[in-house]
Amino acid sequence: MSSSSLMSSPSFLRNVLRIDALSCVACGLLQVALSGQMARLLNLPEPLLAYTGEFLLVYAAVVAFISTRSPLPRSLVWALVLGNLGWAAACAGLLFSGQVAPTMLGTAYVVVQALTVAVLAELQFFGLRRTAPQPAW
Repeated sequence: MSSSSLMSSPSFLRNVLRIDALSCVACGLLQVALSGQMARLLNLPEPLLAYTGEFLLVYAAVVAFISTRSPLPRSLVWALVLGNLGWAAACAGLLFSGQVAPTMLGTAYVVVQALTVAVLAELQFFGLRRTAPQPAW
């Protein structure tokens, strides 16, 4: 299937939401289960990794639930777009704050998270623009 047909699929936005949820589950589980090891490897605070990991697991559950709604609740998907952009900004803010001094791998981990959620926000935005609002009756 070509990328243009993927993006024109009626389930495009729903699939992007599922990918968002899965990526959050992966990072969340990693950060909760291995927060101590990751803290040492990345030189990031263990509580930060554990708490954000827990947040990601809750966020994943919310996104997964939203992805099952029919029709997709546009206002909630817009909130997810803003949330993803906020997460990307928080990642950048963390790196530029001077409050942490991550290793090169730690910096890469944070940057990859920021880029991933920024791309997901863009794809969600694109999916919202492609889908017509449903009548509210």
